[in-house]
Amino acid sequence: MEDRSFMVPKHTGCNVLPNTPLFSRLLRYASRTPARIAIDDVRSTHQRTHLELLSDVLALRETVSNTLDAATLEALDQRDEVYIAIVAAGGYEYTVAMLTVLALGAAAVPITPALPVEEAAYFIEKSRSALVLVSSLDLKKCCELEKRIASTSNEHFRGVPIGSCIYAPTLCPSEILISSDRALEENAPGVVIFTSGTTGPPKGAVMRRSFVFDCALSVADHYRLAEDDVMLHVLPVHHATGVGINFFPFLISGSRIEFRSGGFDEVWMWERWKQGATHPRRRLTFFSGVPTIYMRMRRHYQRHLAKLPSQELAKYIAGARQFRACLCGTSALPQPLNDFWATLMQKRIVQRYGATEFGAVFKVRLDDKKVPDGSVGQIASGIDIKLSDGDEGEVLVKSPHMFSKYLQNPEATAKAHDEDGYFRTGDIARREGTYYYIVGRASLDIIKSGGYKISALDIERELLGLPYIAEAMVVGVADEEFGQRVAALISLQEEDLTDSFLETYGNAEHILTIEDVRRDLRGRLAGYKLPTLLRITPGELPKTVTGKVQKKILGPQFFPPDYETCSEVQQWMMPGIQLAKL
Repeated sequence: MEDRSFMVPKHTGCNVLPNTPLFSRLLRYASRTPARIAIDDVRSTHQRTHLELLSDVLALRETVSNTLDAATLEALDQRDEVYIAIVAAGGYEYTVAMLTVLALGAAAVPITPALPVEEAAYFIEKSRSALVLVSSLDLKKCCELEKRIASTSNEHFRGVPIGSCIYAPTLCPSEILISSDRALEENAPGVVIFTSGTTGPPKGAVMRRSFVFDCALSVADHYRLAEDDVMLHVLPVHHATGVGINFFPFLISGSRIEFRSGGFDEVWMWERWKQGATHPRRRLTFFSGVPTIYMRMRRHYQRHLAKLPSQELAKYIAGARQFRACLCGTSALPQPLNDFWATLMQKRIVQRYGATEFGAVFKVRLDDKKVPDGSVGQIASGIDIKLSDGDEGEVLVKSPHMFSKYLQNPEATAKAHDEDGYFRTGDIARREGTYYYIVGRASLDIIKSGGYKISALDIERELLGLPYIAEAMVVGVADEEFGQRVAALISLQEEDLTDSFLETYGNAEHILTIEDVRRDLRGRLAGYKLPTLLRITPGELPKTVTGKVQKKILGPQFFPPDYETCSEVQQWMMPGIQLAKL
């Protein structure tokens, strides 16, 4: 090797950060005056600048280095793959831990603190994590994980409290150096994000180190992020959106990330939005949510805020209109919900389509006023997309931001691609001009009934267009005669939101029937698309922490094979024929 780095001693030390574009960028922000707040942690009240952040990262890295066993330290020195788990909710400690792992040259495995010890142990053992960094709120879990892993799979496994290094002495910018050694390999593992596991045990998607900078930069460029931006971050930080959309892009843009972790509180959220409109220093410019969040906030507005005196209500409306953009991902935003927010905010919620393994590939531009209703946007630059059947079909992807592999699962990695190397998303989309629309999951959202291929999402959209329905999930249920039946699980609007129901049926005590729903949909859907099974659930539909409705689990749960004996499942019978099947 002729590279000079092989001829001289390695450039390392307590205050030396690795040669990566991420740390070079963060150190430049840390050197600026006046200093800006990088992370504002609402729950812990931590407000830390870039310089304070990097000082804490270096302190925690030193502690971790002194805790790791000799074999792991040697692997890091040789730039081999090393994984380190993080158990922390979104906030300052999470940020310090994430950057500490990357500063070690290792790959981070973020795990939600909500998991019980056995489930967290699965992720740690699957990734063969050498150590776990744990937040101050999860110290008991730290001890339990350390005992559990050390006794079964890794005797050297240890847990390190992140909080032990928070508020380390703040270094001068000139004391922090960037290594003159070769840059860390951008193709090496950077972050592991576990999939939801709806089709089996969760798979660990290994994101390359470029995920934390180059991929983040593509998001930052698309949304035109700047140092004056403030992202209100309330989503989980162990999933793709929370890490790849809400965290790294804003971090590398010098923006402020305001974390509010834990359970979602729509009352607090509306008050915080109002603060942003009434106090200039509290202004927010970006918010990112999932449909459940936007639905709960709409409900609170309609039930409570809309009844306030106009002068007070105007402050909340101004809060909703302060943003440069409100984003929505994870799952599609129902059109009625989209219409409500477009009217209130005077701009649309910005949607996109993507997945953990390849990032966002269809995006809506902030200034695109022509995007059609229901569209997830156009192809992002540099992305190779095919639809399997021309203008409609399975979305096949090649992206520079692809994952590198599924952890310890080469068979699944290979199976996820077609013979030409495209990632098989399993999602069906259609193209109209340059805009794309998601039809649904090939395995779950395409119902084959009586010779027809029916989009469950089309039916869900029309159900949600009925004023008395709050949420809807449509699945196919096995049927001997038709192959599958169209089954709808719905929840109803509550309390004073049932005015429209009263107007429709003239009686607030009327019990909604499948005949009512079919009649109200008849002008919207072809007859063969109308639901023939209906179940009404009280409250919200069950969801994951990221707001996803898991059809593969909920379908059989609410429409079991013996649904004919279940009194809560309504069945439509053709007039004059007393049969359960049609």
